[in-house]
Amino acid sequence: MKIFARIGVLVSICLFGSPAQVGAAENANTAAIAAMLSQPKMMCGRFDQSKQLQGLKKPLTSNGRFCVVAGKGVLWRTLQPFPNTLKLSRDEIVHFQGERVAMRLDAKQEPTVRMINSVLFSLLSGDLSQLDKLFAVDAKVDAKVWKVKLKAHEAALAKAIGEISLEGGSFVKNIQISEANGDHTFITFSDIKTGEAAMTQEEAALF
Repeated sequence: MKIFARIGVLVSICLFGSPAQVGAAENANTAAIAAMLSQPKMMCGRFDQSKQLQGLKKPLTSNGRFCVVAGKGVLWRTLQPFPNTLKLSRDEIVHFQGERVAMRLDAKQEPTVRMINSVLFSLLSGDLSQLDKLFAVDAKVDAKVWKVKLKAHEAALAKAIGEISLEGGSFVKNIQISEANGDHTFITFSDIKTGEAAMTQEEAALF
């Protein structure tokens, strides 16, 4: 998922999302997943993304680094094939191309900025307590591995975004987005580190 390209979808999630009706069995599974997940105040790692577009034989691939910092937000740095950085904080979304600011959204002008931050943090950290407010949650737990499928409540949004699947253990290992138009995006996370040492000096400077 190239996050910058999906800001419009995330805005829609925030606008159309409504509380989920979760049964007792699902509550038990989500509680089990919450107990399995490590939720550090700071974590960084590598992402590898593959996006298969309808009509193209080969998928579009990219990779880079991400950081999730509780109370501050998300940093998503694409390194290959073209470097660019997206920073989401409580009060703004900033898109960098190199050192140049290509776009800035301020929460004062765009109130959904804070909600977008919350959605992305929830996806990357596997915080189902937030996700089940926006999606219907189908959660399964098998030993030390869990799987979650998310479907938007609103029909119009579900038609646009399709289905999101997450899989992990102590951390989210991968996210797959199956869009209604047939496009598929698959992201894997690796080399995850926690604590202040996880973040480079360059990344710390951006926060």
